[in-house]
Amino acid sequence: MIPHPALHSDLSVSCDLATGATVSGDLADAVRLALPMLDLRPGDSGEIDVRQDAALGEEAYRLTTGSRGVEIVAGGRAGAFYAAQSLHQLLPDASYRFSEQASWPVPGVRIEDAPRFPWRGLHLDVARHFFPKRELLRLIDLMAVHKLNRLHLHLVDDQGWRVESRAYPPLHEVSSHRPRTAVHAHDEPAEYDDVPHGGYYTLDDLAEIGAYARARCVTVVPEIDVPGHASAILAAYPSLGATGERYDVLDRWGISPAILSPLPPTVEFLTTIFDELIGALGETPYVHIGGDEVVLDHWGASAEITAYRGSLGLSTSVELQAWFLRRLADALAERGARAVVWDEAFVGGGLRQDTIVMPWRGMGVGRRAAAAGHDVVATPVFPLYFDYAESGSPDEPRAIGDTITVEDVAAFRPAPGDWTDDERARVVGAQAQLWSERVPDARTVDYKLWPRACALAEVAWSGGTADGFTGRLERHLGRLDAIGVEYRPLAGPHPWQRRHPHRPSRIPMSERMAHIEAMTHDPESTRPSL
Repeated sequence: MIPHPALHSDLSVSCDLATGATVSGDLADAVRLALPMLDLRPGDSGEIDVRQDAALGEEAYRLTTGSRGVEIVAGGRAGAFYAAQSLHQLLPDASYRFSEQASWPVPGVRIEDAPRFPWRGLHLDVARHFFPKRELLRLIDLMAVHKLNRLHLHLVDDQGWRVESRAYPPLHEVSSHRPRTAVHAHDEPAEYDDVPHGGYYTLDDLAEIGAYARARCVTVVPEIDVPGHASAILAAYPSLGATGERYDVLDRWGISPAILSPLPPTVEFLTTIFDELIGALGETPYVHIGGDEVVLDHWGASAEITAYRGSLGLSTSVELQAWFLRRLADALAERGARAVVWDEAFVGGGLRQDTIVMPWRGMGVGRRAAAAGHDVVATPVFPLYFDYAESGSPDEPRAIGDTITVEDVAAFRPAPGDWTDDERARVVGAQAQLWSERVPDARTVDYKLWPRACALAEVAWSGGTADGFTGRLERHLGRLDAIGVEYRPLAGPHPWQRRHPHRPSRIPMSERMAHIEAMTHDPESTRPSL
């Protein structure tokens, strides 16, 4: 949901968009794609004129509607796409439904708009629970409606590997499924559902997802999280581990001590995986390589790895991890992509200067990364971890912790006012994370993301929410109803969305935030989080 700045309603026009478009070229195609429920054809009235102005930024636009029709002036294809999204927001909720021979009046407006941040993202963990391709395509459509433009896919973790590899087939044959899944909290005795879970995207699927996203001005950011979180990889290729021990795909939550070896065969393996990802996705300016929650014990206990570390002139396993991640970032740079990491990789030191840092443990470590000259995407647990409950009510469905509300998200400022100008300039955007330990299906994805992601969209586009946000959100929910989004109502969950009475309790926010704060202030911390 994006507010319309400087709306001037002194003009009016009844524009039959079912017959009213005279547009051509790439920008026009973007306009058509942004209005999927409307049949745009050349006509005699209510014309839509689209043209480019190179003086505007790629995502900037001017939208004018009046007695002569609709004029869109855009800096690039993305700007035309977003102008059409704003045009659609001027229409009734019914315009978001498919209908035959429908037409709606368009109010007279003048809008000039451009995003505050170039990175406006959603992260989806498809490793803990797999979501089929159709759900990713639908999520891309919803992101496009909200002018969100980065889809971060967490493709591998201890609990599963989610993409085909033609170079290393056991990855998708062995590592993409587990025989059962834990149904308990981190601190409770293990209980399992004894239901096999799995799935993966073929490279053809990935190519389709990438093309579908690009057409809607969304960039897919694949994540191969290394060197920790490696149980699934080592289930297929134990020789790539620090000990040579074979692991099973993890069937419980949390993390394991499984860690990849930093030796050359592992770098060669991951470089081949990068080639497959980039080759399938096509235009891939960013690849996330993780670097979080790494248990380095097995590196220090390995004589071979210790000797290799010494040959590189490195003194500690933390330095070796920094070297390993930089080597992967170098390989990505050779392929035209920038590396993205979680903040533990930054505090370990040694990153390439062009590596983007995601400070999940808080904006304090984000400020340190910005001061060191790294671009930063704001991703703090509070308030951008959407696997947290949306209220403290016992009716809320399962969640990892309490509580992150729509209002919390709306109050967030990705570039805090007390940072220096140079530090603020390093903040390239904001992104919400949806980890899926307690998100087993698409209906739960809808519930967890929306409407909190509506608040994120306004924050990431405008730099913050403006006065009247709650009223705009309430009106926007009618659009989500029309689209078919099973969002969490502002007053609380529907009866069928409520928590089962026997589900385990959540970790209190105060306890989790204290733990995260401690991790943030310990530069050497690579220990597991709660």
